[in-house]
Amino acid sequence: MTQPDPGQSDPGLPARLAALDLISTALARRGGLDEALSHPAFAKLPPQDRGFARALAMATLRRLGGIDRALDGRMQKPPPQAVRELLRIGVAQLWALDVPDFAAVSTTVKLAERDGSTRPFKGLINAVLRGVARDGAPGIAADAWLPSWIFARWAAAFGEETARAVAATVPQEPPTDLTLRDPAEAERWAQALEAEVLPGGSLRVRRKGDLAEWPGFAEGAWWVQDAAAAVPARLLDVKPVQTALDLCAAPGGKTLQLAAAGAEVVALDRSPNRLKRLNENFARIGLKVEALAADAEAWEDARTFDAVLLDAPCTSTGTFRRNPDVLWGTKPADIAKLADVQHRLLDAAAERVKPGGRLVYCVCSLEREEGEAQIIAFLRRRPDFTTEPCAPGEAGAPEDAVTREGWLRILPSEWPDRGGLDGFFAARLVRKG
Repeated sequence: MTQPDPGQSDPGLPARLAALDLISTALARRGGLDEALSHPAFAKLPPQDRGFARALAMATLRRLGGIDRALDGRMQKPPPQAVRELLRIGVAQLWALDVPDFAAVSTTVKLAERDGSTRPFKGLINAVLRGVARDGAPGIAADAWLPSWIFARWAAAFGEETARAVAATVPQEPPTDLTLRDPAEAERWAQALEAEVLPGGSLRVRRKGDLAEWPGFAEGAWWVQDAAAAVPARLLDVKPVQTALDLCAAPGGKTLQLAAAGAEVVALDRSPNRLKRLNENFARIGLKVEALAADAEAWEDARTFDAVLLDAPCTSTGTFRRNPDVLWGTKPADIAKLADVQHRLLDAAAERVKPGGRLVYCVCSLEREEGEAQIIAFLRRRPDFTTEPCAPGEAGAPEDAVTREGWLRILPSEWPDRGGLDGFFAARLVRKG
């Protein structure tokens, strides 16, 4: 049994312990970080501790590959896992957070003293972290920020130069993007939020702090949505009174886009809990949507729609800027497993499209099996569908994102001067009339 010493009550230790829990949960299973952030034990922390714990967890996860590379170069043999976890948060504080070097080192040593399994290594922890503090952050090759198997996949898919450019964005903290309920008010809200208006109409905000305190939040003028995530719904180009179906709708940003454009929207999600959060967002924004808890494959409803959006469940490897845990929680077997789900959902979505209607399929994944390969196979199965090519820059996508087939392959390395964007694949299809 662990025997804590008086150091456990030192200021700053509860937040660092919470960060360790967040990191271990995130690395144990995909989606773990979001789940841990909503856990009651985390919510009970004082706001300042909660904010620091989240910042430390994110800084560690964003730099995990580089941190481990640097640690391995300083130790003759790998330490026990619990010791490595402490060293990781120590290095993250030294490299990425506004924490004095002595505080980053001393608090990590005190954490080691709390547990019998790590106490014998406090001298090692002290020496390694002091060395890191003395030498500063080393130059780290871009591929070190990624698991080696993911870098190899991206190099094969996009070329090694592009893969390195994507990998180099991993440790960078992204700005916050907003989608407006009324795109015509872009300049007004850009001025109020000191934001940049991006192609397509999203706002890019550099400010920090509680979103609920930002101008426009209480009025429901906007919602948080990465600029790349806002592209697929725009590709449908829905008009007022047209009908639209959003399958796998949570967290609801794309649903809100369709409703804001004037469409009569039905939103499906199989999770009642996610649907509850989605309805809360609808209420804040002031838009009406028919939200249903249902499995898209088994939904018993005869309706067909002018526009259908399928943002399919995927590995989410394109969202590492905001969810760095996906890089370390995803396993190679997940790709094939999810590709089978996407195959079935695409077939279900196709049946919901009216003749002459549009279907947009998208995934926030950089894996070709979840994007291009899905559409190639679908068009072979369904000769009644054809690609409606995307134009360069359409819907706010980067100019270079259009593939030779007319689909979109958005990479996080695009828009480097603006701060990048999430990785996405999207294809717009039309059912022959």
